[in-house]
Amino acid sequence: MSEEKLRVISIAHTAVSRAAGRLRYAPLAGMVDLDVHLVVPQRWKQFGREMQADPPGDPGVTTHVLPILFPHIRPFSWYLHVYRQLSPLIRQVRPHVIHLWEEPWSLVALQACFLKQDAALVLEVDQNILKRLPPPFEGIRKTVLGRTAHILSRSHDATSVVKACGYRGPVSMIGYGIDTAIFKPLQSSTFERSELVLGYVGRLIEEKGIQDALQAMARTPIPVSLKLMGEGPYEHTIRKMAAELGLTERVSIRPWGKPEDVADFLRSLDATLLLTHTTPVVKEQFGRVIIEAQGCGIPVIGAASGAIPDVIGQGGWIVPERDPEALAKLIQTIGTGREAFQEKSAMALRNVTQRFTYQAVAHQMLAAWKAASMISRVKQ
Repeated sequence: MSEEKLRVISIAHTAVSRAAGRLRYAPLAGMVDLDVHLVVPQRWKQFGREMQADPPGDPGVTTHVLPILFPHIRPFSWYLHVYRQLSPLIRQVRPHVIHLWEEPWSLVALQACFLKQDAALVLEVDQNILKRLPPPFEGIRKTVLGRTAHILSRSHDATSVVKACGYRGPVSMIGYGIDTAIFKPLQSSTFERSELVLGYVGRLIEEKGIQDALQAMARTPIPVSLKLMGEGPYEHTIRKMAAELGLTERVSIRPWGKPEDVADFLRSLDATLLLTHTTPVVKEQFGRVIIEAQGCGIPVIGAASGAIPDVIGQGGWIVPERDPEALAKLIQTIGTGREAFQEKSAMALRNVTQRFTYQAVAHQMLAAWKAASMISRVKQ
C-alpha cells in the first residue's frame, strides 16, 4: 500500500495574483505524494488598489478563491481579514499541515489556530522590528506563536522577533522567488560604455535612501548617471535635490511597469541600488529588487540595513547606512575598474540560482511542511 499523501492547506493573500504569489507553488506539480490546497481572497485591497483574484487552475495546487470578511479596515489595514468558508474546507481536506503566509498577529492566523483540529501550523514571517502591539494583536500573536509547529522566516531579524515573543520551536529560512523566464541576463555585455549607470526600482520614499545616491554622485569625478523606476511622495524632493546638486541631466525617473518592463530596465544598468535607512518603524525585510536585479546578472550596491547584506550575498557590494561619502568612494573604485562587474555579475546569478528561484522556495516550503507534519501524523 502506498504511503498517505501529505495534505497541506496554504493560506496566502499574497497569492491573489497568478503572476506573483502563486508561481512558487508550480514546482510542486507532479509530486504524487503531495496534495496542496491554496486559499486566496476573492478580492483584495492593498496600496490603494483593489484586486480581483485570478481564477483557479494553477499548477502544483488546488486553488480555492474564497470570500473574506473585513478585507481592509483602517487603521488595522488587512490584519483583520478572515475567510468565510475556511471551516468547511478544513473539514473536507483534513490537512496534516496548515501553512500561513500571514503574520502571527493577523486575525486569519488566529482563525486557523481555532479551526486547525490536529493539523500542524506552519507560519511564514517577515516582520523584523520588535514592537509592542496594541490590543488585541499582542494577545493574538502570543496565542498563535504558542500553537505554531514550525516557522519559515524571511530573515534573521524576523527570527529574533518571533523568539522574543515567545516562540520556541524550529525555524527554517525562506526567501522570495523570481520568475527566471523574465528576470534573466542579456546575451550581450553592457560593460563597454564609458558612463557608469546606477538604478533603483521601488517606491520613491525618503527611507529608501535615494538622497544618499545623489549626494555620492555629486562627490565623485567619474561620469555616472542614476535611473529610477517607481512612484511615490519623495519624487519632488528627488528632482529638487538633483537640480540643486547640478545632476538634473544625469537623473531620470520613469513610472512603474510590468515585470517584463522591470527586467528590461534592470538590464540597462551596471548596478542596482538599495540604500534603505533603518528607522524605528522601517527596517528592510528582504528587498525583492535585489534578486530581480541579480537574476538579470546585475550586481547590487546595498546599505547595511536589515536583510539587505544577507540577501545580496557575494553578488554585490555593501556600504554603511546614510554614508554618501563611502558610497562615493565605492562608485569611484568600481567605476574605474569595470572588470569587477563581470565577477560580481556571475556571483549575483549564482546567488539567485542557489537560493531564490521558485524551485528553491518550493523546496524550502516542502521541507518545513514535512517536518511539521510529523507532529500531526502522530496525533492522527
